[in-house]
Amino acid sequence: MPGDALHTYEPTDLDDMPPRQAVDAVTADIHDHHITADGTGLMNATRHIELLCHLAARMATDAEYQFAPNSADLPPAETLGASAAHLGQAIAHYTQALAPLITLTTAAQDTLQQQLDSLDHHSRLLTHLDDAGRALAAARTALQVPRPAAVPSAPAPAPLQAPAVRRRT
Repeated sequence: MPGDALHTYEPTDLDDMPPRQAVDAVTADIHDHHITADGTGLMNATRHIELLCHLAARMATDAEYQFAPNSADLPPAETLGASAAHLGQAIAHYTQALAPLITLTTAAQDTLQQQLDSLDHHSRLLTHLDDAGRALAAARTALQVPRPAAVPSAPAPAPLQAPAVRRRT
């Protein structure tokens, strides 16, 4: 929409955000900076890969940190690990999208055959970007897992006493 500010994040901007907010920030940045078949689209794709790589590394670090004391504000390590795995899938799809994007950006499309070939490149590009979007959505969904409620500890059971043994005299 005209007048709306674009979301533009640097990788370090994500460090001070909770994990789910960081995923949302990357998603907003991706939605605001479209991949087009030109130099700008190629620059946006590499920015997206940079953001996703930084976020995946951050999730993996947070998962490791979760095992340290005083980390109650983080989601469980398993949740962070699952989110990092989905981010890795998004990175893979973005990386696979580079080949058709570079071809579309650099190849001439003067002949009918070149134009037909560009349809295949566009199709492959869109497939990879759609798959990356689904992986990013799965990373966010993984972070929505509710934390288990703290269960009040029950008093420890009384130690069992050995039954009295009667001796016959």
